[in-house]
Amino acid sequence: MKRILFGLALTVAVPAFSQVFKLTKDQLIGITSKNPYGRFEDGRPKVPDAMLEEVRGLTMEEAWGVLPRLRYPNQYEGNWKILHPEKKLVGRAVTAQFMPLRPDLNDLLLQDLKKLSFTSAAHQWVIDQLQPGDVFVADLFGKEDGGSLVGDNLATAVKSATVNGGIVVYGGIRDLEGIHPIDMGLYFKHAHPSAIGNVQLTGYNIPVRIGDAVVLPGDVVLGDREGVYFLPPDTVKPIVDRAMETHIHDEWTKAKFLTGRYKSSELYPTPKDPALLKEYEAYKKKKLGK
Repeated sequence: MKRILFGLALTVAVPAFSQVFKLTKDQLIGITSKNPYGRFEDGRPKVPDAMLEEVRGLTMEEAWGVLPRLRYPNQYEGNWKILHPEKKLVGRAVTAQFMPLRPDLNDLLLQDLKKLSFTSAAHQWVIDQLQPGDVFVADLFGKEDGGSLVGDNLATAVKSATVNGGIVVYGGIRDLEGIHPIDMGLYFKHAHPSAIGNVQLTGYNIPVRIGDAVVLPGDVVLGDREGVYFLPPDTVKPIVDRAMETHIHDEWTKAKFLTGRYKSSELYPTPKDPALLKEYEAYKKKKLGK
């Protein structure tokens, strides 16, 4: 697959909108070729809703325990401000890349939006594409002043479009007081009263960098009070399957600790007594229905 260089492509000619902002369907399928599930019309992976519900029961540590072994060491980003820390965020990533404003490039980008008869701000065009279960994942390069992706009105629009999805923005939001009542998962780096400005949208549903993480369209977003994981679709089932065993292990171990009869080293991480280990293995087998 040819490498997409959005800025350089514009030095040759003014391409069509889909060539400036996003990968073609074939290119999107190509970079997500390991996806084992269905796809949206544009080629974005569509992890099933039932699997998303399984992900909702995961912890960060359960994802952490599997992804590096599958050669995905760069999928986690922490140190967020979180709108509702008690609420998990799970959904399918829709990515957007922003860069500092460069007028000649931005003029071309806006011309392409006008070809679609779209006259509002470019980030609103992305919001208009969101579907139920989506998470708007925006790389705003950590910008604070002028880096506010949404205020209360556009956050409400995202909530309406995604239903149980949300927003992850490596940048800012504004009107935190107005946004706070919205029942939505929202992870951000800054809250600032300024509106978005001095930036341009340079990519839609392309690979983006969110802090230390690399995100592809259709990745499963898992956010809790600890941070955000971006799970490649082909890793979701292995993580869920491994997590089931972890839950069973933790359930049995905690129950034993609560009896007050055992020291930590006797049970964790593995029972030292062969009789206890046999008991645990039988418990796990029964729970897994084997």
